[in-house]
Amino acid sequence: MSISGFFDFSQYAILSAIFVNMYTHKKSLGQHFLKDETVIQKIIDALAAESFTHLLEVGPGAGALTKHLMLIPAIEFKAVELDEEKVIFLSQKYPILKDKLIHQSFLDIPAPFERPFTVIGNFPYNISTQILFKILDWKDQVPCVIGMFQKEVAQRAASPAGNKVYGVLSALVQAYYSVEYLFDVRNDCFTPAPKVQSGVIKLIRKKEPLAVKSDRAYWVLVKTAFNQRRKTLRNAVKSLFTTEVLQDPLFERRAETLSIEEFAALTFRMI
Repeated sequence: MSISGFFDFSQYAILSAIFVNMYTHKKSLGQHFLKDETVIQKIIDALAAESFTHLLEVGPGAGALTKHLMLIPAIEFKAVELDEEKVIFLSQKYPILKDKLIHQSFLDIPAPFERPFTVIGNFPYNISTQILFKILDWKDQVPCVIGMFQKEVAQRAASPAGNKVYGVLSALVQAYYSVEYLFDVRNDCFTPAPKVQSGVIKLIRKKEPLAVKSDRAYWVLVKTAFNQRRKTLRNAVKSLFTTEVLQDPLFERRAETLSIEEFAALTFRMI
């Protein structure tokens, strides 16, 4: 069901008459603003399928998603934007956003709500992987993420074991979230058009996370294994296991062939 169907947008028609300053696109911040209304609606519809009471948008930019998100009833909404020019732009165009805009880098902010919150955004491509790792830091507070990423990053996050793009990001994110690749987004759906392709994914936190010796052990194992992904596991992670354990035939395989469940089981055999 479309979220836009929940509202009477006529009461906000006055917004279109408000004078708005011109804004610029800052390449240094990875800014590519979504303009295709069909794609915007598909993202909003994906969000509408989830239940939430608190919502954080990352990188609202010119407000393509924000204009819908800020009108969702019965939720607390905030948006975090590093670019001061865009904060001023959004504040002038949508006065309803007063006190809802966080002028800071997403990577530097503390959790914006005390209660669990959903994260959504057309994420800046230059920090998209870092954004996912930040969300992993907040995994106990963030049950759902819906985001636009560079297609390569989106594919890595969603990739199963055995795929050539399966790696550290895949194994770490999927330890805590079920990841669904929703759809591709063409370059011409943005202004300016990025040189890379884009994709939208949805992360839903698993009700029962992997059984691991510890989160730290799992992260160390995965990162060490993929740090030398062309080597057999025996050579890549030999510092983490006894010589006896390393005789297991499993260590003859390469990291990209191990499922997250196999990595998790190995953590209990680490030194």
